[in-house]
Amino acid sequence: MNVEYRMEEIQLEAFPHIQVQHLTVAYGGHVALDDISIDIPERCITAIIGPSGCGKTTLLKSFNRLIDLQDEVTVKGRILIDGEDIYDPRTDVSALRKKMGLLSQRPQVLPMSIYDNVAYGCRIHGIKSRRTLDKIVERELRSASLWEEVKDRLRSPAARLSIGQQQRLCLARGLAVEPEVILGDEPTSALDPLSAERIERKFLELKKDYAIVLVTHIIRQARRLADYVIFLYLGKLIEHGPADEVLNRPKHAKTRAYLSGHFIEDASP
Repeated sequence: MNVEYRMEEIQLEAFPHIQVQHLTVAYGGHVALDDISIDIPERCITAIIGPSGCGKTTLLKSFNRLIDLQDEVTVKGRILIDGEDIYDPRTDVSALRKKMGLLSQRPQVLPMSIYDNVAYGCRIHGIKSRRTLDKIVERELRSASLWEEVKDRLRSPAARLSIGQQQRLCLARGLAVEPEVILGDEPTSALDPLSAERIERKFLELKKDYAIVLVTHIIRQARRLADYVIFLYLGKLIEHGPADEVLNRPKHAKTRAYLSGHFIEDASP
């Protein structure tokens, strides 16, 4: 499914939307990420892989500063979005999170109607015109491949939708505020295979307009979707590069062991 890329081609043809520079994140005395430096290419799907507890979700949530909500968190290093350091004290965190649409492991619909779920962020950002909101709601529900299923019950509670439909609704809600990046924290892990396939197909369509960063523990999913892969282990960046290289011709013993399903802690590069 993926076109084979050389690393230089991805870096030269796709300006990095997110640049991570010597990022270290600790919760209390526990270091979750240790001196991570990496660029996230634009208009590509980047998959973050690695065993449980390796720092995948911490890295993902550092991009929209949701890690700020954790107790006793300390962050060192820089993350640049469009060349601006998002951990600068002057950063408008609300504006930052508007740029970053997030899909969690389980869909988190708001306790309101399908229509109001999609319109919610737009209203917060000052859009009041009913006609404008109607257009946005239809456009983004179509974009999430949900419009035909819900167009006759837009005023029904979102909680009545199936889990798969709720996840697509959350995607529509995120797209409605016109983000620059889509983040997914194992976004298909709670879905049935058909719903997961629909979300995956939508990501492949959306990458022409967005940088998409996904945490996944499913290697098959990384193979289906990823253009670029980041492999973390125990908070350290072990290997990264075009998906074809990392998944099919990994350079590091830890990566080879993890991909083979026989991971050993003392595997060395």
